[in-house]
Amino acid sequence: MNFYLKLIWAYLKIGIFGFGGGYAMLSLVEKSVVGPGWISEQMFTDIVAISQMTPGPIGINSATYIGYVAPHSVDPTLSSPAWGILGSVLATLAVILPSFFLVLYASHFIRRHQESGIIKAIFSGLRPVVVGLIASAAIMLMNAPNFNPNGIDWQLAVNISICVASFCLVYFPIPWRGKKIKLHPIIVIVMAGIAGFLIYGL
Repeated sequence: MNFYLKLIWAYLKIGIFGFGGGYAMLSLVEKSVVGPGWISEQMFTDIVAISQMTPGPIGINSATYIGYVAPHSVDPTLSSPAWGILGSVLATLAVILPSFFLVLYASHFIRRHQESGIIKAIFSGLRPVVVGLIASAAIMLMNAPNFNPNGIDWQLAVNISICVASFCLVYFPIPWRGKKIKLHPIIVIVMAGIAGFLIYGL
């Protein structure tokens, strides 16, 4: 049970200090769960990918997945699915509750003082911090487990190409019958999955 107390404490801190949404809190999550050795870096990047593709906020999804797999990784005696479900529930509640109460209070406070110069100054300082945290998460995910897990040069080149192509397809409009359209991210995710299967699965 000592591990579950550590899990709750870790996600309470993530819930309190995870400003800027799921991507901004990824670096904090990584330090909290990979740093102590609860899960491997490879598993963390896989969980981030799964959390991104499944419905719901990435921060909450990742808490649910990590809470499920971490107990078994730390202590083999906790290999029962029941221990995993308990970890999922505790991690998810721990990351949600601080944000819930903070937003509940902050929304009331901001409504009363939204014209205050102090409040505007605080938000002016927070915006670039959030951008920096999201950029930090992007750089953190540009690692060997994501781009070259097997140490093979041609796979590194292919994975970088898929990454660049996905960015371009989502960000830049594509001319189509006299119009410019942007592909939906879900379509790009499906296309990337098919490409991965064709390249690595056959």
